[in-house]
Amino acid sequence: MELAKKITILDKIYAVYDDFVAKLDLACKENCAYCCTTNVILTTLEGYKIISRRASNQKSDLIQKVKLNLTQKRFQPKITTNHLATLCAQGIDPPDETIESEEKKCSLLADSLCSIYKLRPFGCRCLVSRYNCGEKGYAEIDDFVISVNTVILQTIEHVDINGLTGNLMDVLNVMSSEDNQTAYKNNALNCQTVGLISNHPLKVLMIPPEHRTRMEPILQALRQIKI
Repeated sequence: MELAKKITILDKIYAVYDDFVAKLDLACKENCAYCCTTNVILTTLEGYKIISRRASNQKSDLIQKVKLNLTQKRFQPKITTNHLATLCAQGIDPPDETIESEEKKCSLLADSLCSIYKLRPFGCRCLVSRYNCGEKGYAEIDDFVISVNTVILQTIEHVDINGLTGNLMDVLNVMSSEDNQTAYKNNALNCQTVGLISNHPLKVLMIPPEHRTRMEPILQALRQIKI
């Protein structure tokens, strides 16, 4: 599938989620940065979209911030969401994932404001808390919302089946190279050596039995996405 079509699908997936979130009673608001840490995970499709849609004068500043923070400790996943789902369905224990106990603020914040808010990846969009994180010290997300988040993550990964997944800083660093962008367009990007992992196809949806009926409108909306 052409890259432009994949980005169109990605935007429509975001729209499905935005419609779902709009009906929730949440404390989250634009310009709230309590949950903005160095541990955001995204796909290369989302990273390419962020880089390609930035204005030229803003792109160089973004890339500079990314490169200055590559030595910062951050979460680098060992397994993607769809790979995890497949292993769980087979009864295989997934590898242990270690997240830094001391989370630092995202390097893309500017005066506590997200500099890529309109282009932010799903890993940022899905942090939707029922209560103010600044007051409680953590986000509180409803179990069904977590299930919806997981399904959306699986769907995005499946759309980017020939791509990779990794930390925000690692993905944006890779996508800042025009050679890597060209390789990605040609489904020939191979960057496991810089902390990225290969995406997997969606084989089984991670939906708890108690959420299957409520999930059906979300699944139906995703099935109706056309380009």
